[in-house]
Amino acid sequence: MSTQPHRPELKTRDLDDPYALNASDVQEPPTTWRGRFKFLGPGMITSAAVVGSGELLTATTLGAQVGFILLWLVLASTFLKVWVQIELGRWSISTGKVAVTGYDEVPPRLGKRGWMAWLVLLMFVQFLTSQAGVISASAFAFSALMPIGGDPFSILSIGAWVAILVVIAIAIHVANKYTVVEGISTSLVLLIAVFAVLMVFLIQGTEFSWTAGDMLEGMRFQVAVGSMGVALSMFGLTGVGAGEITAYTYWCVEKGYAAWSGKNDGSDAWVKRARGWISVMKLDAWVSWVVYTVSTAAFYILGAAVLHPQGIVPKGDAVMGTIASIFSTQVGQWGAVVFLIGAGLALFKTIIANVPSLGRQVGNILAVFGAFDWDNQVQRDRWMRVIMVVLPIVWGLFGTVVSSPLALVVLAGILNAVFLMGVAAATIYLSHRQTDPLVKDGKFFTVLLVLSALAIFLVGVLGLANSF
Repeated sequence: MSTQPHRPELKTRDLDDPYALNASDVQEPPTTWRGRFKFLGPGMITSAAVVGSGELLTATTLGAQVGFILLWLVLASTFLKVWVQIELGRWSISTGKVAVTGYDEVPPRLGKRGWMAWLVLLMFVQFLTSQAGVISASAFAFSALMPIGGDPFSILSIGAWVAILVVIAIAIHVANKYTVVEGISTSLVLLIAVFAVLMVFLIQGTEFSWTAGDMLEGMRFQVAVGSMGVALSMFGLTGVGAGEITAYTYWCVEKGYAAWSGKNDGSDAWVKRARGWISVMKLDAWVSWVVYTVSTAAFYILGAAVLHPQGIVPKGDAVMGTIASIFSTQVGQWGAVVFLIGAGLALFKTIIANVPSLGRQVGNILAVFGAFDWDNQVQRDRWMRVIMVVLPIVWGLFGTVVSSPLALVVLAGILNAVFLMGVAAATIYLSHRQTDPLVKDGKFFTVLLVLSALAIFLVGVLGLANSF
């Protein structure tokens, strides 16, 4: 008969209110790698938001422009940003707060609100433009496969598909359940990662096959003459952006990392629990980093191997049509069909992840400005549900009616650079002033965090200079 003490089985469960730190929710963290893997999830939602237009459309276009030469930058840009994501996640677990609430506490204050709170309001312009573009691009892919009304590129067919995708997005999120978001995001992220890698190996049987030499050339630290602007775009548009880093704190809280750690009572028990759940969060962030980095690199390779040798640099939705036509010629019609289905799902996956992610950020900033009490669960859930219905409808209408709004695109790019710099600065401040020192890592992590923030600022400043 065993004399070992009974240890309750760890399990993931829906919390009554993950944003409230209740003693009844406290749970000891897993101590084994296998146990930690059972509690991953927030990073997959982040990956679902990351691998969308920025990767499928932009990374492919950048590969088409310069070839394999900047492949190393895919790894560098995603690697450097993840340190800010992890540190903001650590702060969230340590304090039980979410990002926009913390941003409002970063000085200096403009009126009654922190300067970052005002910046979040301005970021809605960037969110509007980017997500409208993503949903219309996804509709373009599905319309090319199954046109409605005859012409696949008509406003009727594109608009009909936008409407279908909007309805699906609303239907998925109307219940406002974290487990639903995590489950769908994880399934789609893994599916798209497999799809991206499959497409890269599918071209090996064609005239556009790549070699190990191409890969090694792409991993050399180099920037070709005249490609600095492309390199800046690569850094800014690949990996986690300001919106994804911000949203990650909400998913860490809703997963339960903060609630399971409990309120910081200064005890050794809390420090042990918090450090344990922070270890789970870090594993979660790195696993998602691997997934979206592989996917991004695969799309970049497609552009470098297939489009660059032909001197083709398509823009926007034309990327999908161009590559699909090449697959159709080189592999067969089935290759083009597989590509368009995968591309459409990759883009729509971004909407699936961003409806709840941005819904939470929009709701939080409205609460910061006094629309409702964020700590009131009933009010918070009601506002979230309304926002998650309104957002996809607005994105769909904007994406269908407005074609390439140049002024808004330029403004969105400027705001994105500023917001990412603001997130890096806010993370450093909140980590220094609010994160319990006992749950921090050593000097090595601090150095990488500072380097990450400096890289973000350097690229942000250079990007802004190129915008004017």
